[in-house]
Parts: sequence; C-alpha cells; structure tokens
Amino acid sequence: MSPLLSSFAFGGGSAGAPKATYTATTGSPTIDTSSRAGKTIIKFTGSGSITIGVAGTCEVLVIGGGGSGAGGNNQNGAVGGGGGAGGLLYTTTAYLAAGSNTVTVGVGAPGYPSASGTSGNGQTSSVGGYYGVGGGGNNTSYVGKGTSGQGNDSGGVNTSPNYAYGGSGGGPYGAGIAGTAGSGGGGAGGAGASNSGTTAGAGGSGSSISITGSAVTYAGGGAGGSPGGTGGTGGSGGGGNGGSTSLQATSGTANTGGGGGGGAPSASGYGGSGGSGYVVIVLG
Repeated sequence: MSPLLSSFAFGGGSAGAPKATYTATTGSPTIDTSSRAGKTIIKFTGSGSITIGVAGTCEVLVIGGGGSGAGGNNQNGAVGGGGGAGGLLYTTTAYLAAGSNTVTVGVGAPGYPSASGTSGNGQTSSVGGYYGVGGGGNNTSYVGKGTSGQGNDSGGVNTSPNYAYGGSGGGPYGAGIAGTAGSGGGGAGGAGASNSGTTAGAGGSGSSISITGSAVTYAGGGAGGSPGGTGGTGGSGGGGNGGSTSLQATSGTANTGGGGGGGAPSASGYGGSGGSGYVVIVLG
C-alpha cells in the first residue's frame, strides 16, 4: 500500500494560500538550505516546535514510531512476529497556521523479552494536524488497524486526508505452535510476508520519498523470527531482521519508523525495538 500522497491543502488552507514561512524552532532540528534550491528543509529527529510567521502551504513528511517485534517464548517454543512500521504521511500541500506548531516525533516501541512474548505499538508523530500513527506490535489492541498480530497489513493506510496508520505486527505469537516461524510486519510500501512452516516472513517494504533532496526509503516492517538458523529479513526502509536460535532480533532503524524484528524461542529471544519516527517540513 502506498503512503498517503495528498494533493489538497487542509487545516484551514485554500487553493490560493501563500507559501508558509517560519520565524523560529525549538527542539534542535537540522536546518538545510542547500540540498534543494530555494527550499529550507527542517528535519526533526526529536520533538519540538516550529513557529510559522506567515500561514500557508508547505511540504510535510510525518512518520510514526515503529512497533516492536514480539519476543520468542522459550517455555513453549513460540516465535515472535515482526513489528509493523509507523504510518507514513507525505504531502506537498500541507497547510500550517501562523504561530507555534508543536512537532511530536513518536518513539519506537521497546523490544519485549522472551518471558513476556508480547510487543507494543509505536507512538504517533504529528505536526499541525498531520499524523503518522505508530506501528502495531503483537498481541495488543491496536487502535489504527484493528487487532495487531492477526495480519501483515501495509502501513500508510488512511481514513482521512491527514492521517496515515501504521502497519500491523506479524503473527503468529500466542498460537504457541513450537517450530513455527513468525510473519513479517507491514511496511508503508507493502504487507509483510507470511511465514511458511519454519521459514520466517520478511518485513513489508517501505516507501521511497525525496523530500530531503535525495531518495530515502522509510517505514519498513520488521521480519519474523525463526525457530531454526535464519530469521526473516527486515523490510527496506529500516525494518529489523528477525532473530533465530543463534542470533538476536534487530531493532528498526532510528528515524525511519521501521518495525522491530521478531524474536526466536531461546534464552535471549528478545524482539527488536521499533525505530523512532521522523518529521520533515520544507518551506519555500
């Protein structure tokens, strides 16, 4: 599923709205005025704010924090599915109101140990009424996409023009089926792959966005864990790899919203943490 690509201005704007300008930021974002001619690129890797001087339109990328992969359970041999990627919203016609606009960069869900097995949802990122909802974990109620762990839905799914929901976590933790691999979590560009017996599913692919001046892939789903020697491969765009009996699951990459990899049934079968989110605003 492709990310949300909006072609209209929302939040009180109009077709004839001017270009937004800014006067200040907080939270120490990176400000780049050279990568795109005539543009000011403001990259938030942590929460802060932007003060808009003249209300108007701009480009916005908002990515939620990734869901964590479930841990494998050494007691019953169950294997963890990968975490879903954070929702990815990209629009070239966002409308930001004058004054201070809070920027929230969602935290990725922490990886969970084998003793518990369950995993959590990433936190939502937002700016000025535009939202990227956190990715889903496993065995938890996920508001954006129903119950996580029941499928490998793609991220970037929206129910309104300024929301992108994260991907669901991959199954099948909780089934308690010894020797069965985990499925991959959904990414912004595609669903995670289902497991096939002892073969773990790969994480769903992310989506390539060129808002910063070069193409970067974000929001890949985490891969499922394996009861054997090879875990699944994380989705392009920061998805974590699944664990195995000899390897720890890896976490989603920071500031991509990537989902964490699922753990294996071993004493160190932790699921990987979700990658943190990201917010980029381009003015000019």
